[in-house]
Amino acid sequence: MQFSLEPAEVQLAQTVRELAECNRMSGRYGLTLTPEQMRSLAECRGEALRSAGRVEFGGGILRELIHAFCDSPDLIQSEYEAVLTELQELFYRFKNETEDRLSDEELLRAMRAVFDRAGGSVERLSEASPEELRRIALGEPEETEEEEGDADE
Repeated sequence: MQFSLEPAEVQLAQTVRELAECNRMSGRYGLTLTPEQMRSLAECRGEALRSAGRVEFGGGILRELIHAFCDSPDLIQSEYEAVLTELQELFYRFKNETEDRLSDEELLRAMRAVFDRAGGSVERLSEASPEELRRIALGEPEETEEEEGDADE
């Protein structure tokens, strides 16, 4: 008997149902996913988890990502699926890099703040350091160049 942590068809179907429910909310912002895009995102979840070396039970982070990002003025319909795919991958990577010291909600809040400051640049978000995410999530002020220089002395 072979054991696998691959998402089962039942889990994929559940994720697709959750994403369909998210369409009602995200549709208010002009962002919706087709059934094919929903299935693709659900399948990408398994790849993102494997890539990050993580195991997850339940529905995953997609619903929370959609809730956190769908009202961003920097998200557009033509890039919605691609951005969600990248955000999902980044979320799991950041969970590892921050050593799970931030709750999902704190990490999502920090990711959204960086995304917004960068005008919707997923590339800039991907360059965020664990310390930057932690500082933002916990509401700590950013160090200025002057303060950084003082710390070096």
